[in-house]
Amino acid sequence: MSRVRVTIDRLALRGFESAERKALTEGLETGLSRFLADAGARAAWARTHRTPVIKLGAMPFEGGPAGGRNFGARVARAIGKELKP
Repeated sequence: MSRVRVTIDRLALRGFESAERKALTEGLETGLSRFLADAGARAAWARTHRTPVIKLGAMPFEGGPAGGRNFGARVARAIGKELKP
């Protein structure tokens, strides 16, 4: 079993309400955990590397905690797609 460590130095969420920020962060964490739990993703990430910037493009946002959670999950999926070898 390989171990993957992800460090996010800064997550700037300007313009979001407090509940939306919390839900977005939870959705992002859950989505990234799912992506990294995949055996193929773990194998690809078994080597050390850095990805300083990922440009994901525009994504729609629906307000409220549920919208924040969904947005975080969509961001995590987009990150997963960008990081696949």
